[in-house]
Amino acid sequence: MSVTTQGLQLNIRQRAVRSAVELLSSMRFAIALLVVLSIASIIGTVLTQDDPYPNYVNQFGPFWADIFRSLSLYTVYSAWWFMTILGFLVVSISLCVIRNGPKMIADMKSWKDKVREGSLRAFHHKGEFALEGATRAQTSATLGKLAQRLGYKFVTRETEGATLIAAKRGALTKIGYIFAHLAIVVICVGGLLDSNLPIKFQMWLFNKTPIQSNAVINDIAPEHRLSTSNPTFRGYAWVPEGQYVSTAILNQPNGSLIQDLPFSIQLNKFIVDYYSTGMPKLFASDIVVIDHKTGQRIPARIEVNEPFEYDGVSIYQSSFQDGGSQMQMTAWPMAGASATSFPFGGTIGNSAQLKLPAGESVPGVDGQTIEFADFRAINVENVSNGSGQNDVRGVAHQTLKEAFDERLGSGAKSSKPLDLHNVGPSVQYKVRDKDGQAREYNNYMLPVDVGGARIFLAGMRENPDEPFRYLRIPADSGGTMKEWMLLRAAFEDPALRAQAAHQFAQRSVPDSNRELQQHLEDSALRVLTLFAGADPSMQVAPGMSKAAQAAGFQAVAAFIDKSVPKDQQEKAAGLLLRMLEGATWDLWQLARTQAGEPVLTPDAQSARFVQDSINAVSDSFLYGSPVYLQLDSFKQVQASVFQLTRAPGKKVVYLGSLLLVLGIFSMFYVRERRLWFWLKDRSEASGKGVDVIMAMSTARRTLDFEKEFARTREAVSRALGTKPETRAGDGGTDRTP
Repeated sequence: MSVTTQGLQLNIRQRAVRSAVELLSSMRFAIALLVVLSIASIIGTVLTQDDPYPNYVNQFGPFWADIFRSLSLYTVYSAWWFMTILGFLVVSISLCVIRNGPKMIADMKSWKDKVREGSLRAFHHKGEFALEGATRAQTSATLGKLAQRLGYKFVTRETEGATLIAAKRGALTKIGYIFAHLAIVVICVGGLLDSNLPIKFQMWLFNKTPIQSNAVINDIAPEHRLSTSNPTFRGYAWVPEGQYVSTAILNQPNGSLIQDLPFSIQLNKFIVDYYSTGMPKLFASDIVVIDHKTGQRIPARIEVNEPFEYDGVSIYQSSFQDGGSQMQMTAWPMAGASATSFPFGGTIGNSAQLKLPAGESVPGVDGQTIEFADFRAINVENVSNGSGQNDVRGVAHQTLKEAFDERLGSGAKSSKPLDLHNVGPSVQYKVRDKDGQAREYNNYMLPVDVGGARIFLAGMRENPDEPFRYLRIPADSGGTMKEWMLLRAAFEDPALRAQAAHQFAQRSVPDSNRELQQHLEDSALRVLTLFAGADPSMQVAPGMSKAAQAAGFQAVAAFIDKSVPKDQQEKAAGLLLRMLEGATWDLWQLARTQAGEPVLTPDAQSARFVQDSINAVSDSFLYGSPVYLQLDSFKQVQASVFQLTRAPGKKVVYLGSLLLVLGIFSMFYVRERRLWFWLKDRSEASGKGVDVIMAMSTARRTLDFEKEFARTREAVSRALGTKPETRAGDGGTDRTP
């Protein structure tokens, strides 16, 4: 029996219907559908699914984002066209099985005992034996026992004055074809059961609609909720420690549906365990499941890849988030001549109005709102600089040899940094002005050792898809940022700048040369004024913020480019930077005196602090926030994000997978073999005896079959006690009758 690519041929008059059924049930149509589904699955794997639409706009742009959305590429596995193709594939393969299955089962049961002597002589794999003095009954019994010993089942039939023994082995290979095709049908049916198709039906039949706005879950109307009897769903639940939920959120392209659960999930404790490097080792949630009908409380622990199942719903540990940790912070002014801090606090997930204490004034604070986004108690960061070489921006770089070496050699090598350490807690928040514009900030609680200096890292970004750019504030000898804040405020005070320039000139030039001393004082005051962004000639436009003015190193560079000839700019830049560094030292000492602190004696540590402070002050003009929020203490509250699924098709898919394994094993490792013996008495003229013709065939001729035929022929020869005859003309083609 041969398998064709053609479909069912219906004997009806309607040509269109006949052609449609033939195409739908053909193997070529099923293969085409499988190819399309494979391509769609690749797209669904490469392209992140079910993300918020703005994420795709940021990634692909408005034009392509709209095109991809119209093709449902963001929800491939639940798209209508994907489900339609899956349904047609089920029908097509089912028709293929219906068409070929009965033929294969009939062929498997058939003994092919209608063969004739001439047909057996035409086989390529055959042998002839002549037995002297034997009878057909004795020879038939001997060959029957041999066939059983070789693993064949056989039948014996008397025909045309001869005895035919028809034997077969490995007929179950036909079952492999049926199992493999049925497996695809079963897996597709399981996939349809676990898809959102039942939810779509509920939306069409019962007018269920996604909710598109934020609301309290208990107040959400029934048309946005799915009942506990919903046969299949996949949603998420966010549970803070000490609280419970009884619903799951099902994300939809245009909103969310609320899935009511037959139980509540109470989170007692979220557990995180770490390796010695600070990398997370274990995520687990200790929960209590509360049955709504019986009130029974079932404790359980959920870990990654170790879900808990109750009432047909599987609960997975998906991720974890902050559950509303409470922050106690210190707000430092980042604008104006005041360095007076004030306490500030808030809760993650909430917002707070930024208000100054009575009598304080900081430019730009009015109308600012702080939105607390996230808190992390553990931050594992790479503190290694690779080869130890940094460029002028403080960014580590490698030689070409180092870059190749870390990627060549052992497969166990990794180009990822290995010097990982926990650098402490961090808080992430947004500062939103009265016009609704917001910038995002990420501040670390503790100073980090960077290049031998203790630095407070203050990250800032204007768009969510951008990486954070970090302001590096040097820590003082007490491990705080108080000294830097004093210096930053001093740069904003014209009187202190003038005093610092005067002291610097007096320190640098003897009183005997008053003219040079005055010239140096004027130059130092000019560079301090430029650096502070207070020079009117360098301001971009009246009324613009400090970040938009020429300040810091940018102002000094612009002044040099404007006032100094090209061939002398490098020399002038070095002179002005040394002047800035010296005047900043005096400015710092004046600020300390004003704050009631003693004057310091210059040393290497204080000189390094001045250099780092100058860099930080220059970068602070682009910080974009009127205050810096330093995290002082916190009360952490964690939350688990659970994935809840009801998947009735899971067991169906398991069954399909088992059928697929059995089918593939049967098709590739079970070979069907057919064996015939034609026994015929000799004529009286030739003497008493029996002539035996042996023939053997298989569906797939391989080298192993050639060897098996040779072994079988030798076994027959030994059983009969004779050698096979060789005749001219042997070597025809195998033919299965």
